[in-house]
Amino acid sequence: MNDVIILKNAGVYQKKHLIIDEINFSLGAGEFCYLIGKTGAGKSSLIKTLYGELALTKGRGEVVGFDLNTLTSKDIPSLRRKLGIVFQDFNLFMDRSVFENLAFVLKATGWKAKESIDERISEVLTDVGIFHKKFDMPHRLSGGEQQRLVIARALLNKPSLILADEATGNLDPQSSDEIMSLIRNLVVKSHTAILFATHDHRIIQKFPSRVFEIREGQLHENI
Repeated sequence: MNDVIILKNAGVYQKKHLIIDEINFSLGAGEFCYLIGKTGAGKSSLIKTLYGELALTKGRGEVVGFDLNTLTSKDIPSLRRKLGIVFQDFNLFMDRSVFENLAFVLKATGWKAKESIDERISEVLTDVGIFHKKFDMPHRLSGGEQQRLVIARALLNKPSLILADEATGNLDPQSSDEIMSLIRNLVVKSHTAILFATHDHRIIQKFPSRVFEIREGQLHENI
């Protein structure tokens, strides 16, 4: 199994303050893993380090083949094309249709052929179950449907890894369960690894998997 995340003796900082130290963690291709911890423990900062928003200055790190220690601003777009990122806040263009939201991402990442763009958008919308909403505006979608659109957006470039930060945080339990079922099925279908940061212990109990917890400035696997 190839690892899509490798961290060795790594440290994560918020500004100049070390908040997680001596991180030793790996995530294999096609593997699903939860990341938990109290508010302020550093879940979001760890995820930001993995997609290059925060620099890794302590220890060693590699994400989808990119060395985090030597990552430059020019490398970050290439890194993020191999990642899917799903946030609690949907960050959608509310003045553009579902199709236009997705087409914008594809064009921004180098897709040019209209037929290929149309085909890929249809594929991901079918995968997440909202193909019939293709030309709707985001404000006409429910919260769960908006999150499905965000997941579709994350899947566009067939990423090796999806980083999800409180992806169900704004959803009711039923919608959360639907999103979790969708995400877990995608792991199997697409062999995409997922690191899923959450504070919702209910979904961890309902959809069990490996769990890593940030506590007292360390990352621990809960067994």
